[in-house]
Amino acid sequence: MEQDKQTEGVVAEVSDTPIQNKPSKMEKFKKEAKSFTFIILSVLIFRSVLFEPFKIPSGSMIPTLLIGDFILVNKFSYGFKVPFSDWFSDPTYITGPGKPERGDVVVFKYPQEVSLNYIKRVVGLPGDTIEIIEKVVYVNGQPIEMKEIEGTKILSDMDEKYKRYNFKFFETKTGNHTHVAQVDQDNIFNANFYKITVPQNHYFVMGDNRDFSADSRSWGFVPFGHIKGKAFLIWFSLSFPWPWGGDEQENFAFRPWRIGKLID
Repeated sequence: MEQDKQTEGVVAEVSDTPIQNKPSKMEKFKKEAKSFTFIILSVLIFRSVLFEPFKIPSGSMIPTLLIGDFILVNKFSYGFKVPFSDWFSDPTYITGPGKPERGDVVVFKYPQEVSLNYIKRVVGLPGDTIEIIEKVVYVNGQPIEMKEIEGTKILSDMDEKYKRYNFKFFETKTGNHTHVAQVDQDNIFNANFYKITVPQNHYFVMGDNRDFSADSRSWGFVPFGHIKGKAFLIWFSLSFPWPWGGDEQENFAFRPWRIGKLID
């Protein structure tokens, strides 16, 4: 009998302890939704003000960039922006802004259709005069340095559709950037370009694949506010034919030797 009383006391003591309620499904959902929203917002802010990846869909920057190169763009190259301020208009800068230098490879909103992103090399700065004579680019009356080089290795990496052209390759010094530009000797249509002056707060840009690039020679200047950032790194390189179009690549191409290559 005494033992039964002791047991009753233990049972009563345990039953008096408050029981913690498990979180409801709705509470779990809210918690997970908050975490997911935080992650998505962090990624969007990261892409908006720090670094953003892009894939190269065309051959206008060959041989510097090949079709299928995945690149990183430094979004704060010219100053830190207010997150998302460039989504619907020109960005608002927290610091700076600094200005692009001649030779920088930049990603920008295409002036004639701002929903599209283009990538080219800055050749002319505000106030510069630009002229092209027999495929030689003149900036303020001075020719950009060009030294012809042998291009067998470049051709071996090149996308198939371009291998049939009569290219010459030139080691080129644009500003402080040393890179290779290529010209098609059989293309006479882009051999010359009349002298123009770059307006203030605008830039004259060109592709390194000079005869296969729609750039400032055809559609004009790039306003500074359209520039998203400076391309600086190839982090992957893979391309393959797209059956529905939209990519110039004709053959599968995986180029691991390009991974980690800096863009000059």
